[in-house]
Amino acid sequence: MEMENKTSVKVFVFSGLTNDSNLVPFLFIFFLLVYMMTVVGNVGMMTVVRTTSNFHNPMYYFLSYLSMLDLCYSSVVTPKMLCDLWSKVRSISFHGCVLQLFFFITFAVTESLVLSGMSYDRYVAICHPLYYITIMTKKRCLSLLLLASSIGLLQASIQTACIFSREYCRMNIIDHFYCDIPPLLKLSCSRTLLCYILSVISICSCGVGSLVTVVFSYTLIVSSIIRLKSTKGRQKAFSTCSSHMLCVSIFYGTALFIYLRPPNAAFEKQDKVVSVFYTVMIQMLNPLIYSLRNREVKKAIIEAVIKIQKFQR
Repeated sequence: MEMENKTSVKVFVFSGLTNDSNLVPFLFIFFLLVYMMTVVGNVGMMTVVRTTSNFHNPMYYFLSYLSMLDLCYSSVVTPKMLCDLWSKVRSISFHGCVLQLFFFITFAVTESLVLSGMSYDRYVAICHPLYYITIMTKKRCLSLLLLASSIGLLQASIQTACIFSREYCRMNIIDHFYCDIPPLLKLSCSRTLLCYILSVISICSCGVGSLVTVVFSYTLIVSSIIRLKSTKGRQKAFSTCSSHMLCVSIFYGTALFIYLRPPNAAFEKQDKVVSVFYTVMIQMLNPLIYSLRNREVKKAIIEAVIKIQKFQR
């Protein structure tokens, strides 16, 4: 009720990805395929980890949880974007925008923290292999995942409450394809400095903080790998970590580019393209990168496919 009393806007309208009607069919088909691959890839990853006894260890617990986050994260944005492309009606209710932003922030923050947890897991596995089982217990692993989810919910609650406690009384056109912090703050007809400060604090504490943890962990990992005498051992260690570093680079690089900017910075078309990477593309790439660069995962997938084919016969 408080939100309704502070705003006269009942419906927001997205500017969308493009105004070129000739480009819309291509974008719809492309992102539909991307979303289908996201669902199949992440559900498949979770299924393989759950049904393969060899994968019941911390590394794959993190990977399975990351797949669940990617599926939820993508589902917050992509289905609505596809509906807007199909129907050409790019509107969302005020409360629908509140929910979309809340869950978007929740899953984004949680994913950044889970990625830093995965880097710590790899650090322990490579730098302290003899103590890995005693350090990365199932209880500690689950505690880290629970902590990441709790911080994600807390950050989302604070930022969403701040943004939608502002007044929206003039423009209702969001210059984006989903409800996001920068374009919403620009629409408000009341002071938004507090929300901007809260947003920067959140990004610096969770986003940049997680990135520093990842960089520090991998600095120690690389120095440890270099000291290995076995060439085969170095190659195996680098192969294990390279997939995680690739996912981290894409996720943090694109997200920080959008959010760590002055509040009056113009939101250009290229910014929407960058946003597509951390809202749509990375969720499809994560299971592909991890499965294609992990021999054990590829072997488990092949065995699962063979079993399904035998069952169908």
